[in-house]
Parts: sequence; structure tokens; C-alpha cells
Amino acid sequence: MEETKLSLLKDKRWSLHGMTALVTGGTRGIGHAIAEELAEFGAAVHICARNQEDINKCLQEWNSRGFRMTGSACDVLSRDQRENLMKNVASIFHGKLNILINNAGTTTPKNIIDYTEEDVTTIMGTNFESSYHLCQLAHPLLKASGYGSIVFLSSIAGLKALPLSSIYSASKGAMNQFTKNVALEWAKDNIRANAVAPGAVMTPLLEYLMKSAGEADKVINDITSQTPVGRIGEPREISSLVAFLCLPAASFITGQIITADGGFIT
Repeated sequence: MEETKLSLLKDKRWSLHGMTALVTGGTRGIGHAIAEELAEFGAAVHICARNQEDINKCLQEWNSRGFRMTGSACDVLSRDQRENLMKNVASIFHGKLNILINNAGTTTPKNIIDYTEEDVTTIMGTNFESSYHLCQLAHPLLKASGYGSIVFLSSIAGLKALPLSSIYSASKGAMNQFTKNVALEWAKDNIRANAVAPGAVMTPLLEYLMKSAGEADKVINDITSQTPVGRIGEPREISSLVAFLCLPAASFITGQIITADGGFIT
């Protein structure tokens, strides 16, 4: 009998069954991997992205595998669309949300003197302001669930100066500090907050940046030569860490910025 009880306790610590999650930017790259991994742990997951057709393709695949997935179009740069997104989530999940993954992000590689006001508005708005606002909107749902976990997808660019990324770095640095403030203020509501700061991971965003640089092979060689593990990461290597931070097994972890970069900034 005691062994059965211990087994059940262990299973609950490593399961998201009965929990709900929202993942922004959930159709590609790291966001796609996170949504899938949370579903594999048993969560009901709602994703958002700008393109409804992309969402539908993902949902068709996931639902054919027995996952409980829903999705809706949302450009997180738009305040009105963020508000509509959270209304949809509240309706689908009956006023409760366990997990919020602020994953959507963007950047444009430029020198400091070349950034325009529009660039700053787009990058800061997509990466930081949207995350801040979605946390505000999600707070009553997270609190109502009795067990809330927020994970921000940051970047090593928020911890280390990198070329052509001053505004992106600023947005991720702000995100890192905001993570700590959320953890401090919302602990009383049983809401945890952590950030994962990936290094170079093979995603559509990285492919875009390499294309912008014009020498993809050189970019990859430059990165891997400075990375102790000697390679670029895969989305699944980030999603596994994010999923862990959402599990009951991670219930004493909050306010942390955790790098997953193959040792790049060691």
C-alpha cells in the first residue's frame, strides 16, 4: 500500500494531467516544441500565432495524435488582440490557467545607429511589452487555478552583449528582470515565474538571422567554435527544460534565469 502511495505521489510530481497551458508563438521552432511537450505531459494546450492556417495545420497533426490542443490567431504586438486572446483562453479553460509560456519574439539585426523608432517599437513591443501585458491579463486565471507557472523565453542576448542585437538584448534584459519581479510579487498567489535563456538553437528565427548575415556556414562555425558542446541546439532541448519548470516537481523553483546554451557563456 505504501509503495502504491509513493508511486502516485511520484506520478503527480512528473505529470501535467488536468492542467491547462497557453503558448504564444506556438506553430514554429521552440514554441512548437514546447506546446507539443506540454501536451505529452498531459496538459490541455492553447497556442496562438499570427497565421491561422499555420495553427490549423499544427492542430490537425496534434489532435490526430490524441493531444488536447486548441489555437487562435493573435499578433501579440496588438494590445486588442492580446485581450481577445485571453478572453478566448478564459472561455476555453473555464476561467483557469495553470501555465503561461511567453515565447513569441522577433528581432532585426542592425548596428545601434541604424535602428529606427519603428524597429524599437516592434522588437520591444513583441518581446517585452506583450509578455508584460499577457501576464497582467493572465493573473486572475493563474491565481484561480491554484497552481500557476509562467515561463518566459529569454535569450543569452539578455545576459551577454552580442553583435547587431542591442534592442533585442534590451528586450530580453527587461524580460529577465521582470521575471524576478513577477516571482516576488505573485508567490503569494501560488504563481511561479522563471525564464529560460537559450543560446543558438536551430529555429526559423536563427535561419533568418543567418540569411541576413549572408554567410550561413560562417555564422554556424563562429557559434559552434565558441560553444563547448560544439554544436547548435535543437528546439526539443529547450522545450524539455521549459516543461520541467512547469511540473509540480519544480515547485520550489521561481525567479530564476536558466541558460541552455551548450556552455556558450560559461
